[in-house]
Amino acid sequence: MFQSLGQQALLSIFVNLMVLTIVWWSIQTFKMELFVKDPDDPKAKVLVIIIAVALTHLVSSFLLNYLNWSMMLRHLF
Repeated sequence: MFQSLGQQALLSIFVNLMVLTIVWWSIQTFKMELFVKDPDDPKAKVLVIIIAVALTHLVSSFLLNYLNWSMMLRHLF
């Protein structure tokens, strides 16, 4: 039982880190000059970090929920 919880935790960490990497990479192409006055300001950089974390949470939660739900389908029949 504890081994499966550990595997699930490890998978969750891995998925979160991979999605964070992809989100951070994709945000770098976004033009922040259109939305903030000074994109080099520390507040703008913190905003980018918050956006990256929020998007990472949304995407990784979707992926992990989808994985869990698809694994539960075997109990249907």
